[in-house]
Amino acid sequence: MRRATRFSQRAASAGAPPPSCFYARARGAEAARTRRNFFMDQLNPRAPAARAASPPACVCSLSSVCAKIVQLLGQNEVDYRQKQVVILSQDSFYRVLTSEQKAKALKGQFNFDHPDAFDNELIFKTLKEITEGKTVQIPVYDFVSHSRKEETVTVYPADVVLFEGILAFYSQEVRDLFQMKLFVDTDADTRLSRRVLRDISERGRDLEQILSQYITFVKPAFEEFCLPTKKYADVIIPRGADNLVAINLIVQHIQDILNGGLSKRQTNGYLNGYTPSRKRQASESSSRPH
Repeated sequence: MRRATRFSQRAASAGAPPPSCFYARARGAEAARTRRNFFMDQLNPRAPAARAASPPACVCSLSSVCAKIVQLLGQNEVDYRQKQVVILSQDSFYRVLTSEQKAKALKGQFNFDHPDAFDNELIFKTLKEITEGKTVQIPVYDFVSHSRKEETVTVYPADVVLFEGILAFYSQEVRDLFQMKLFVDTDADTRLSRRVLRDISERGRDLEQILSQYITFVKPAFEEFCLPTKKYADVIIPRGADNLVAINLIVQHIQDILNGGLSKRQTNGYLNGYTPSRKRQASESSSRPH
């Protein structure tokens, strides 16, 4: 699905040309460096004090985009208690269904793409706590039985939080927590094919039920609730995880955040296995590309 995405320091929009025009003008290695520096300047107006105050919260639409970002940052090999970048999924926060709603869900007649299907109060509480440096418990949702499992997943404080979901921008209260919002834009055929493959292999559903849900709930909900939130995005990423140019720029931006200033762990008075980075001197900040 097209989903929203957001992370650290708010992107400056003034004067930035559309990426398509911007890249079309580039020629040669020097031009490529100039393009990158200009884009990163717009993406990252340096604000070390703000970074130290709270960890950047990021939203990524497609889970595959978030997974690619975490992979390129080398966070998959890091112990879960020491990760600097973590992913939270909106899908973990589906509401507990009543017996009547669950009966409908088992028949494919419940709309899981409606804003009311999510526990937005719990989403807000969880995101606020983790940005305050607290350890949080994330629900585990069973998509086969349409219910929350008894166990939860423990997520420790991190410097960057990637929150992905189809309606990540729908609630203003939740949306206002994000320092940057990314909207991953994929075509309808790609969204449908991914849903079919996922629901058959992971959720035990048959093709007829999947297509019926798509026509009845998914497509109308996307057009009514998801697509209009595209206007809140600071950055739009076409083609999802296939757009390596855009993803690499996002990765570079996050890496720059991780390498500069104090982490949330340090400001809370504990390191949690994290080695502080060397403080950048003013001369370095003015001479290196941002």
